[in-house]
Amino acid sequence: MRKVPAIRIRQLVDAPPRAEGSFVLYWMTATRRLEWNFALDHALHLAKSLGKPLLIFEAVSVAYPWASDRHHQALLDGMGEHREALSHTSVAYYPYVERRRGSGRGLLSSLAASACFVVTDDSLVFLNGRLLQAAGRLEGVGVQAVDSCGLLPLRAAERTFTAAYHFRRFLHKSLPEHLGDAPSRAPLSQLDLLKLASLPEPILYRWSPASAAELESRYFVSTLPIDHSVAATSWVGGAAAGRAALNGFVRDRLPRYFEDRNHPDRDGASGLSPWLHYGHLSSHEVFQAVIDAEGWSPLRLSEKADGRRNGWWGMSEPAEAFLDQLITWRELGYGYSAHQPDGARYEALPEWARNTLEDHVADRREYTYSLGKFAGAETHDDLWNAAQRQLVQEGRIHNYLRMLWGKKILEWTEHPREALDVMIELNNRYAIDGRDPNSDSGIFWVMGRFDRGWPERPVFGKVRSMTSKSTRRKVDLEQYLAKWADRRPGAHAAYDPRGRP
Repeated sequence: MRKVPAIRIRQLVDAPPRAEGSFVLYWMTATRRLEWNFALDHALHLAKSLGKPLLIFEAVSVAYPWASDRHHQALLDGMGEHREALSHTSVAYYPYVERRRGSGRGLLSSLAASACFVVTDDSLVFLNGRLLQAAGRLEGVGVQAVDSCGLLPLRAAERTFTAAYHFRRFLHKSLPEHLGDAPSRAPLSQLDLLKLASLPEPILYRWSPASAAELESRYFVSTLPIDHSVAATSWVGGAAAGRAALNGFVRDRLPRYFEDRNHPDRDGASGLSPWLHYGHLSSHEVFQAVIDAEGWSPLRLSEKADGRRNGWWGMSEPAEAFLDQLITWRELGYGYSAHQPDGARYEALPEWARNTLEDHVADRREYTYSLGKFAGAETHDDLWNAAQRQLVQEGRIHNYLRMLWGKKILEWTEHPREALDVMIELNNRYAIDGRDPNSDSGIFWVMGRFDRGWPERPVFGKVRSMTSKSTRRKVDLEQYLAKWADRRPGAHAAYDPRGRP
C-alpha cells in the first residue's frame, strides 16, 4: 500500500492514535470506491502500522436536499458492490441506510468511540463540507481528511483562479510534480490485516446495517421517505459500471472526441461525469486509461507553461481536448470551491458580471416562465424543451446543450438571481451529476464566472449569450430532436416545490 503525499492529508482533530481503540475507522463519504482512493490507502496504512483491523463505514441519509430515488439508487448501487467485494477480504464493512429521518443520528460518534483513529474524505462535493465539520467535532479520537478529488491536490494552489487560462498556466507549472503520486490501483489485493471480530451489539441493534438483499434490490428505495417523483434511471452506479463506461469511451469515442463531442447526434461525449461525481470513478484512473491508450510518458510534456489549450501534453488532439475538460475545467471548479466555500451564492458572481446583469434587469423579456413551467419543459422553444425532457428522464443533458439550457433560463426569468435559483433547483434535483463543484462551474459560467465580458446585449449585458438558432446551425440535432422534442405521456413528473413526496 502506498504512502499518501502529506499535501493531501488534513488534520481535523489533532490527537494521537488511541492504543485501546478496536479498529481504524474510514468514514467513506465522497470518494466512494475501493480502488484509486488516497483515503483508503491512508486508512490501510494506519491499520497496518498500528496492528489494528480496518472498518469502512458508508452511510446514506434520507434528509439531504433533493433526496430522491435517482440520487439514492446511485449510492446504493455502489454500496452493494462494496459489500460484495469486501466480504472476501479482512476489511470490515458497515453500510448504513436511514429508514426514517434522523434515525442515523449518533452512529458516527458511537463508532468513533471504539476507534483508535478516524479517516474520512476531504471533498467539496455537495454536503461533504458539513460532514467534515461533523468529523471535526468528534471527541477523544484523532481525525484526518484525505483529498482524492483530482490529479492536482486541492491545497497545491494557494489562491482562487477566476479564469481557465490562468489556472491552466498554473497547472502547467505545478502538475508535473504530482503526476507520479497516484493512489493504489488495487489496495485490497494481498492484504495482511487483522480481521475485526465484531462490532458492539448495542450499535448493531440500534443501527442495523443494510442487508445484501436491500442493497441489491431496486425496490428498496421505494420504501424510504424520499422524493419518489424523481425516479431512478437505467443508469447504474458503482465502480464496475464506471470502469466499463470508461473503457468503452477510450476505445470507441476518444479518437473522435474533438470532432464529435459538441454534436448530440454523434454521441461523442465521455458520459463519465456521474461516476466521477459519486466518487465511483477516479480522475486518476480516467487519466491512466487515456495515457495508456496514447502510449504517453511525461517526457512528452512541453517545457512552456504558457496556458495553451492544445499541445502542452504532447498527445493527440482528441486526448488533449478531453484532458482539458477532465483536469482543467473540473479541477478549476473544485479548487474554486475549496477556496470559496460560499461560491454557490449569487453574491459570489464576479462583480463585473453581477453589475452588468443588474444594469439590464429592466430590459424587456419576450418570454418569462415560472419554475414549474421550466421543470415541465413548457416553453415556446422546442430545443430547450428537448434538453429539459432529457434532464428529467435520463438525468443528464448533452454537454453543449447544457450551456444553451442555462443561457435561456437567464434570458427567460425576470431577475438573474431568479435564474440562478431555477438552474440550481433543476440541475440538483434531476441531474445525476448535479450537486457537484463541476456542475456548479457550469451553472455559474452561464452567469459570467470563469468568462470575460462580451459586446453588450439586452438582458445579458456583457455576459455571453447563446441562441437556439445559432445552436441549430452549429451542431447536429436531427436525431436528438426526434427523440426528445415531442411531449409523450410520462415524459416528466409534475414539479413539487417541496422536493418531497
